[in-house]
Amino acid sequence: MEYRYTGDAHKRLFASYHDDTDPFPKPTAMEFPTQRYRREEVDILKRLFFPTCWNAAGLVRDKSAVLDELDNLGSLFYAGIRPYADDDPSRTVEQILNELPKIRATLKKDVEAAYKGDPAAKTYMEIIRSYPGFLAIMVQRVAHELYKRDAGEYARELTEFAKTQSGIDIHPGAEIGEYFFIDHGTGVVIGETATVGDWVRIYQDVTLGALHFEKDETEEHKLKKGYKRHPDIGDHVVIGAGTKVLGAITVGDHVSVGANSWVSEDVPDHTKVLVTDHPTQKRKSTD
Repeated sequence: MEYRYTGDAHKRLFASYHDDTDPFPKPTAMEFPTQRYRREEVDILKRLFFPTCWNAAGLVRDKSAVLDELDNLGSLFYAGIRPYADDDPSRTVEQILNELPKIRATLKKDVEAAYKGDPAAKTYMEIIRSYPGFLAIMVQRVAHELYKRDAGEYARELTEFAKTQSGIDIHPGAEIGEYFFIDHGTGVVIGETATVGDWVRIYQDVTLGALHFEKDETEEHKLKKGYKRHPDIGDHVVIGAGTKVLGAITVGDHVSVGANSWVSEDVPDHTKVLVTDHPTQKRKSTD
């Protein structure tokens, strides 16, 4: 089936391109080396969200080109959802495409958070094109909309692809607030029922995971599904590298969790968590 989009997201996306201000890149004459992807959906999403960063300046000049991209993306979404669906997924596809302008506005806030949260970040362009954490959250924000509309299997395909590119595993069911930034990123895992507030910064090898699993009483060797098992993270939280935050606990607002911490109990607002007993380092000459 050839999908045709009938909404107005192309008009809203087109208008949003012209609303961009510095330091978001605006020149339309830039050219970058071509990158190839196994998932064409991700390539199209990059062009739709930040066209001047991905050799798609024509989208900024021509509203009809945006509509063509939405048709292409919609066809891929339709094909991806259909094998899992009991009925025609056209309505679901339309709803997801309608959300893209709103997602773009949120992604711009994520770029700002990355720039402000990383001393090594030189430009917004660098973040959009090269930061693995930004790729992971870009795909997850779209996948989350699919997940909410009972297209979770296809949503998982997209986030699993993003994991192969970024080393970051964010389940499409996780609810992520605004101004979100994962620095470095390798080994980060965020589970299905986790929630994350605004202005949260996470470093590499952090897990927002389950502490234990419940068994399904109706079938042997089967784990229970569909219950809360991951943490809730508040606003303005920093979680250091290697930290594990486990279980259906709450980490409050304005919390700083030091590297390599193990957190399995609630943490109140305005708290610092850190490991106090560090291993003693010994050195021995090899001569």
